[in-house]
Amino acid sequence: MENKKTITSEKNEIIKSIIKLKKGRNRKKTAEFLIDGKREIEIAIESNIKVKYVFLCLDLIKKDFKYTKELEKYNPIYTNISVFKKISYKENPDGFLIIAEKQEKKLKNTKINKNENIVVLESIEKPGNLGAIIRTSYAAGVKNIILTNNQIDIYNPNIIRASEGMIFKINLIEESNEKTLLYLKDKNFKIYCAATSGSKIYTKSSYKGLSALVFGSEANGLSEFWLKNSDQNIKIPMLKGIDSLNISVSVAVILFEVLRQKS
Repeated sequence: MENKKTITSEKNEIIKSIIKLKKGRNRKKTAEFLIDGKREIEIAIESNIKVKYVFLCLDLIKKDFKYTKELEKYNPIYTNISVFKKISYKENPDGFLIIAEKQEKKLKNTKINKNENIVVLESIEKPGNLGAIIRTSYAAGVKNIILTNNQIDIYNPNIIRASEGMIFKINLIEESNEKTLLYLKDKNFKIYCAATSGSKIYTKSSYKGLSALVFGSEANGLSEFWLKNSDQNIKIPMLKGIDSLNISVSVAVILFEVLRQKS
C-alpha cells in the first residue's frame, strides 16, 4: 500500500507545524491539538470531534488496514516511520494520528438529567490525574466535569492518553468558582466537598437527587470558598499517619459509592 504523497522529511512545513502542537502555548494559539493512537481517534470521531488532518504511517500500522480505509474520507497524509515518530507523542506509536480543532464547552449549555452527578475539580494541576479522573468518571456514569480556576491545558496529550479517549465522551467545562456555584445552586444540586477536614464519612452521606462532588488541587486541597459554600463536607477515613490520597483515587472511591447508592 504505497502512496505517492508520503512525507519523508521532518523539514516539511506541515510536519514542523504539527511538532509545535506538542507545546501547550502553540495549542492555545492555534486552537488545535493532536490525538495520537487508533483507540483514541476512534472515540474522538464517534464523538463528532472536528478533524483537520489525518496522519498515517503504513509501516507502523502493518496489518491493521481496515480502519485505514475508513479514514480515507479525510484525505490522510502519509509519512515514513522517522517522520511519524517526530509528530507522535507516544513512545511506541501505532501509526494513527489526527489533528483536531478545540471545542469549547459552555456551562450555560450543559444539559442536566434527573438524578445526575457532576464532578467539580478546583485548580487541578497534573494532566495524568485529570485523565484518570475523566476515565473513572465516565465509568461511573458522569457526563459533565467542571474545572474551576483551571491550571492545565485540557487538550494536553497526556490527558487524552490517561483518559483512554474518554475525554471525548464527557463534557469538560472550564469556569470560575463563583459562576459554577451559582449554576449548581440554580439547578438545585446538593454540593458535597471532599476534604480531610470533612465532618462526615463519605459512606454515611446520602447522595439522592442531583449531586455535585467537589475536589481540590493535589497540593492544597479545596479552598475556603468551597468549604464554606458546600451542603456537606465529606471525608474518606484513613489510617493514622496518612492524611491524603491521590486526587484520582479519591474521586474514584467517592464516585462509586454515589453510584452504588443511586443504583
